[in-house]
Amino acid sequence: MPGIYEIYVKDHFAAAHSLKGYDGNCSNMHGHNWIVETYIQCTKLDKIGIGVDFRDAKGIIKDVLSKFDHTTLNEVPEFGSINPTSENLSRFLYTELSRRLNTEHITVSKVMVFESPGCGSSYQEV
Repeated sequence: MPGIYEIYVKDHFAAAHSLKGYDGNCSNMHGHNWIVETYIQCTKLDKIGIGVDFRDAKGIIKDVLSKFDHTTLNEVPEFGSINPTSENLSRFLYTELSRRLNTEHITVSKVMVFESPGCGSSYQEV
C-alpha cells in the first residue's frame, strides 16, 4: 500500500465578527487573532523529494487569508448570508484552498481555524 505524505502550513490574520442569533457576548462585535492551519496531503514526491513546495502553499494561503485580514467578517461577501463562525470559516477556507491547491497528487485534507488559544474548529471532507 503506497504511503501518503502530509505537510501543514500555519498562518494568521486579525478580524472582527459578531454572531447573529447567539445568546451571549459573542453577539456583540469582537475581534480575534485567527490562526489557520492547513493540512495538505500528497502521494508523489518530485525528483528532489518535495511533495508540496512550502513556498507555493504559503503564498496561496496568504493570498486567500489576505481577503479577511483587518476586516469585519460579517461584511465580507462570503458571509453575507451565514454567520462567520469558526466552523463556517474553516469550511470556506477548505473549499477555497482546495480549489487553488489540489492536483492529481496533492489534496487539502483539513483546515483548522483557531479564534483563541484552545478554541477553534476544523473542516475536512470524507
